[in-house]
Amino acid sequence: MTETSFAIEPFRIEIPQSELAELSDRLGRTRWPDALPGVGWSYGVDRDYLIDLVEYWRSGYNWREHEAQLNTVPQFTTEIDGQNVHFLHVRSPEPDATPLILTHGWPSTPADFYDILGPLTDPQSHGGNPADAFHVVAPSVPGFGFSGPTLDTGWDVPRIARAWAELMRRLGYQHYGAQGGDYGSLISPALGRIAPDKVIGVHVNALASAATGSGQELAELPEADRAQALDNEMWWYGHNGYATQMALRPQTIAYALNDSPAGQLAWNLEWFVDWDPTSTDRAPIDRDIILTNVTTYWLTGTAGSAARLYRESGASWDSKPTPSGVPTAVANFQGDRAVRGLAESANTIVRWTEYPVGGHFAALQAPTELVTDIREFFRSVDRKDR
Repeated sequence: MTETSFAIEPFRIEIPQSELAELSDRLGRTRWPDALPGVGWSYGVDRDYLIDLVEYWRSGYNWREHEAQLNTVPQFTTEIDGQNVHFLHVRSPEPDATPLILTHGWPSTPADFYDILGPLTDPQSHGGNPADAFHVVAPSVPGFGFSGPTLDTGWDVPRIARAWAELMRRLGYQHYGAQGGDYGSLISPALGRIAPDKVIGVHVNALASAATGSGQELAELPEADRAQALDNEMWWYGHNGYATQMALRPQTIAYALNDSPAGQLAWNLEWFVDWDPTSTDRAPIDRDIILTNVTTYWLTGTAGSAARLYRESGASWDSKPTPSGVPTAVANFQGDRAVRGLAESANTIVRWTEYPVGGHFAALQAPTELVTDIREFFRSVDRKDR
């Protein structure tokens, strides 16, 4: 690596108007499929729901407004291991704040964290204790959004974790915490395994690696945990079509995602409605943040490269990672399916909290509870010399 490859450059989102006009034109020319009457969401994304959302995207949603909002957050890019990495970096006004790297999942971007950046970095201005402050780093996962498409194979969870360790080193952080949900719940613990002397603690929500098990692992679980794991397996069997496609043939779906914004929205939408749009237990996600994420994928042409993360990491889905000694906290929100007994087989779990609110996207659906849980966990770990 040359010395210049370590450069960190300021970044600002500035999408040409011509690209927004093309998106609007494509949305207006969507070729809609038929749909069976009365099936609702049982066959996939409801057609009437999607038609309404696409029309709002075309004529009501204002990208420029959200672009300006995102540009109020300091953003940067740097090259790590041959890959462009885009990241938010918000330093706290508290000089002794704890560095914290936040990692999103699929189909998200760091935009998910916008509303929790203030409470995390400046708790005193949000009714909290200044001792709970964090310096926050929130990268776009390689292949996602403004990090741009991945340029070679092999960008699996451990490689991303190694890139995060290098990013934090370049930023001058000697010790730091890691937090993430969905794929971030895999990358953050992996960072703790790769840099256990640097990572003071790992906090996760939507823990994807502790939902199902097999064989002896299941036999050793308490009865309640075993029943939950088996129930999770049946649930996943009915919901894993998207993941199987991306893990096996991401290039095939990439052609459709990159050519049809309505198709890309539909592909991403099922997770954003938490699989159950009629649920009264999970807070709905504001349609503007859904469209901000989807528009980011569209404008950067990264829907297909984001899908490749499943292919790169698919081989390790059924294998347990090396046990980690880094203190780990799990926040299980409404609809999350992590099983404590499975999580404990590979992590040093020191905090486990069940929440009857929220959903898969806690930063969007239960931001107050998520921030509180992060603060309470990191109060209990050794902050070391930051």
